[in-house]
Amino acid sequence: MSEPSSAIRIAIVNDYEIVVAGVVAALEPFADRIEVVELDSQMPVVSDVDVILYDTFGQVQGDRVHLEELVDGVEARVVIFSWNVQPDLVQRALARGAAGYLDKALTGEQIAASIEAVHRGERVVPTADQGADGAPAAWPGREHGLSNREAEVIALITQGLSNQEIAERTYLSINSVKTYIRTAYRKIGVSRRAQAVVWGVHHDFEPDRSRHVEGTRRPR
Repeated sequence: MSEPSSAIRIAIVNDYEIVVAGVVAALEPFADRIEVVELDSQMPVVSDVDVILYDTFGQVQGDRVHLEELVDGVEARVVIFSWNVQPDLVQRALARGAAGYLDKALTGEQIAASIEAVHRGERVVPTADQGADGAPAAWPGREHGLSNREAEVIALITQGLSNQEIAERTYLSINSVKTYIRTAYRKIGVSRRAQAVVWGVHHDFEPDRSRHVEGTRRPR
């Protein structure tokens, strides 16, 4: 009879399957330590997991994450995975119940180690000496030259948010949002918001709805 796995069981949550797939790929080399048992897009976690890793791409961020919805019916620690790592934002998220807050600049090895630390009961927060350019390289529009931030803004435009709503969602200034919109529009060859929405709809920028449990290692 085989020994039960000692790997930490996790669920990865984001409303875009390609984003979830990128996180899975980053963690695959550490499958003996971190077992991905559920992948969710716009659906609540149902599996018995130790940690829920919530990726914020195109979704609510920081202290606005609805932690109680993520853990509804399951006992798990929630770790937020985001580009937004302002210290006050991180502290507010932890005060609301997040068990950890990870910077997307982390490498796969650092993500795995951070999840293990959270599982041990430690609080993990971004530090100045974290690795750079280690984030999972998967997001809608990457093949069209969009940066993660530009892609996130296009995703939110596709969802129907105004510039002000995007600024509030992403914790960016309104001027930064406008700058990302200009550079993104130039890359995708549009000049008006309605054109950007049509482009987004035709290039997988609408949120997905799916659940993959246990044996399904990677969506798409």
